[in-house]
Amino acid sequence: MDLPEDETAAGPAGDPELDCVEPVEVPWEVLSPDALRGVVENFVLREGTDYGDREFSHEQKVLQVLESLRRGESRVLFDPETSTVTLLPRE
Repeated sequence: MDLPEDETAAGPAGDPELDCVEPVEVPWEVLSPDALRGVVENFVLREGTDYGDREFSHEQKVLQVLESLRRGESRVLFDPETSTVTLLPRE
């Protein structure tokens, strides 16, 4: 399929700025409780984090991540290029 001259593979309507969009930090407080819980649960399931010698339940891991967000040790990032959300440690 050929693209019209005003549209390129660079992005919608040929906007080259949309190619290199940086992830955006989303304050966890603006997420609804259900959305926040979904983001955290998805992260816990996806990461398979090593918690050392002690085993933690899924619920305990979720609560640990939520507490990390509340303490400001982690942050929620939205990547507009891939429409994905992840959690990262605060630098």
